[in-house]
Amino acid sequence: MNSLIVSCPSCKTKNKIPGGKQHLFPKCGKCGRQIDMRSLATPVELTDTEFQSFIARVTLPVMVDFYSPTCGPCKSIAPLISKIAKDYLGRVVIAKLDTSCNPGTAMHYQIRGVPSLLFFKNGKIVDQIVGAPPESQLRQSLDSLSG
Repeated sequence: MNSLIVSCPSCKTKNKIPGGKQHLFPKCGKCGRQIDMRSLATPVELTDTEFQSFIARVTLPVMVDFYSPTCGPCKSIAPLISKIAKDYLGRVVIAKLDTSCNPGTAMHYQIRGVPSLLFFKNGKIVDQIVGAPPESQLRQSLDSLSG
């Protein structure tokens, strides 16, 4: 799972924030002040090993982008996925899984084409989009997921 190094705006101490916990409103390890992650949020990078436990323990809804680094449409929606991670921080956890390195999870969910977006609520799939959706469609799915 990815981690972010974030400087505290108050005391300037560098803090290592695990990607899977950025939505929990982290606090500085030195001064205890809350660190605003809205402009820094990134999609959580998942692997086969941690996927099921992550989905099971997260209390917020989760959207997972199943992608391949060699896929053109995947590359074209990557900036949108990153933007969505910032916009929906605290409402929906945005994650991604590289299917070329993590085929087990992709096979488990019968992912046959990428990009595929799976939407989870309470650990269960509630929606799926195959292909690169327009931003409006993606936001509509996320709004209904978090609403």
